[in-house]
Amino acid sequence: MVNLIEKAMREVRASVLSAMGACVAEGVLSGEVVDNFVVEIPADTSHGDFATNAALVSAKTFRMAPARVAKEICDRISPDDTYFEKPTVAGPGFINFKVKPRWFSEVLLGVQEAGEDYGRSEVGGGQRVMVEFVSANPTGPMHMGNARGGALGDSLAAALDFVGYDVTREFYVNDAGNQVAKLGASLEARYIQALKGEDAVPFPEDGYQGDDIKEHAQKFIQEYGDIYLEKGGEERRKALCDYVLPQNIAKLKADLESYRIHYDVWFHESALHKQDAIMAVVELLKKSGHTYEQEGALWYKSTDFGEEKDDVLVRANGVPTYFAADIAYHYNKFVERGFDKVINVWGADHHGHVARLKHAMEGIGVDPGRLDIVLMQLVNLVQDGQVVRMSKRTGKAVTLNDLLEEVPVDAARFFFNLREPSSHFDFDLDLAVEQNSENPVYYVQYAHARICSILKNLAAEGIQPRDCGLEELSLLSAPEEQELIRYLAVLPNELIDAATYYDPAKLTRYCVELATKFHKFYNACRVKGEEESLMQARLALCIATRRVLRNVLELLKITAPESM
Repeated sequence: MVNLIEKAMREVRASVLSAMGACVAEGVLSGEVVDNFVVEIPADTSHGDFATNAALVSAKTFRMAPARVAKEICDRISPDDTYFEKPTVAGPGFINFKVKPRWFSEVLLGVQEAGEDYGRSEVGGGQRVMVEFVSANPTGPMHMGNARGGALGDSLAAALDFVGYDVTREFYVNDAGNQVAKLGASLEARYIQALKGEDAVPFPEDGYQGDDIKEHAQKFIQEYGDIYLEKGGEERRKALCDYVLPQNIAKLKADLESYRIHYDVWFHESALHKQDAIMAVVELLKKSGHTYEQEGALWYKSTDFGEEKDDVLVRANGVPTYFAADIAYHYNKFVERGFDKVINVWGADHHGHVARLKHAMEGIGVDPGRLDIVLMQLVNLVQDGQVVRMSKRTGKAVTLNDLLEEVPVDAARFFFNLREPSSHFDFDLDLAVEQNSENPVYYVQYAHARICSILKNLAAEGIQPRDCGLEELSLLSAPEEQELIRYLAVLPNELIDAATYYDPAKLTRYCVELATKFHKFYNACRVKGEEESLMQARLALCIATRRVLRNVLELLKITAPESM
């Protein structure tokens, strides 16, 4: 793993601890060596590339002013054979470290050597992680509410994979329970109405009103005619659902694949019912002592875990609830399939379900800390300054297909990851199709294309990039050059943070900032026309920047164009 930031920070820590130990050994500082200090990158790097508060946190122990402690430590740090110049004291006692040119050169060589793997790490240690996301009911088309969850979940899974986790993407198909029963009743009504007239049967009050239900009923009639009019209601509804659900699920898959999302597993809730897995888990919960019967129903004592009310596991009619099925599903994830960690991406409207599901994990013998829920706020579609709720084409709620007809997939995936999951977000449809620097995805892609253009134009003049050594790369001493290189070095940490905090927005923000720093470098530092060694060093910086941009865009499944 190439991580020059971490390498430099470790060197700072080791140097400070060694110098502090020398101070104690010499009697200059009295007390034990203090190691609970931090090393960080300061907001303003004009005075130092790294800084530590070691003197501030140890001043009380050493009974000495922080600035004096800092001076004594600095006096005993030798810059020989390190990445750093002689450290300096700033403010009330911070110690600043400025890196030597060699560090910048090694960053570029590290990017070059790692190539498409630059940014990868083994932080995850191969732990098996499932990311379950979207999991829309297969009762109709994929709606806008799933678009953000799809981009978020898929990009989070990619970030986790990049930092060393063994990741599985999963879609939970809710093909059982109340939603499917409602689908069956809706289809049955439309089927009978199509054959016998609108007044033949009332449409269910809570039924699905979409035109897709009518279309499915018509197609069912084309294939099976009126033979199901004579069948019992249960048989008729089952036949209709068996006909429609596979089509709806296939459409969900197609929609998501057009959005560049490919799942490793499509897990069907119906499989839990067929295998009696739900009732097996209910028996396990009974044995845990957290259930009781009341009025013929079986209840889970959620109040034992601080919830306001208990939850029904099995209704009086013997039918298990969605909550029971959800517990069984997670038992399958953790116990039967052995995932170390499960991450569910849910809409914020599910927030009330988080605590009770995590508490239920204890009832089935699973550490609740192994289950994490990412709650995602909804997005407003905005066009011409107004919130858009209906599709122009259909006059109905906006579907994922509607969105992708309006904006490119690149823009959709990038925009939905522009903010952390917990933040509300206005998706500006007008901005998403703009071909200028105001559009963040265009701005980032243009930086990549600009680098490709530089290389293509030089190649047309017979100038080819070549390998540069540490000495030539040390010619990159302009502030804009060093600022850009520093930011290239940050990528491994940004990836780790995106995976650790479940926030792929860190990666889109990184791309935008990297593009900004590149454009700043491009405007300040000529490539063509400079002395050959400097030109080649700047070419190396351009190529490293292109490599890093491409790595992150590919991780986000966004194209990196060579021309625009």
